[in-house]
Amino acid sequence: MPFFGNSQQDGRLEILIQWITSPCLKDVGRPQPGQENFQNWLKDGMVLYEIINSLYPEGQALVKKIQASMAFKQMISLFLHAAECYGIDIFQTVDLWEGKNMAWVQQTLVNLGGLAVAKEDGLFSGDPNCFHKKSEENPRNVSDNQLQEGKNVIGLQMGTNSGASQAGRTGFRMPCQIL
Repeated sequence: MPFFGNSQQDGRLEILIQWITSPCLKDVGRPQPGQENFQNWLKDGMVLYEIINSLYPEGQALVKKIQASMAFKQMISLFLHAAECYGIDIFQTVDLWEGKNMAWVQQTLVNLGGLAVAKEDGLFSGDPNCFHKKSEENPRNVSDNQLQEGKNVIGLQMGTNSGASQAGRTGFRMPCQIL
């Protein structure tokens, strides 16, 4: 769901923050209200680290902590790689680091949460109703006889010309007839 208005964006942002700070995730704190504070909260990559690793079983974490002073962008890149392996479209590091496209950052996190709910592997924590439900496959089993019978049905738009008459209409560039 794209983010359009400020009220919708703030509401979606609050849902994301509730999911990220849910009890099963380690204590990641809570940002102050506002987009810029949300960006700063995610910017060092540690919150993203906790999010992605919470979606994998213990011992199978895809992202390892980096303890270097200038490793923030690298942590974001590792999160993005792990999120892509998880199966979602991702934002670019610069979108978060410079705040160029925070709506896409939020959308990526929404997609990640929705996919985690859809996987139903027991690793998702939080309220699953906060995210869109992913559609499921609904195969149709149609026999050849049913396909042949369908070819004999006349559709509602075929086989009639009622309503297609030009009776009572004026010609091209002619004034309306008012009686």
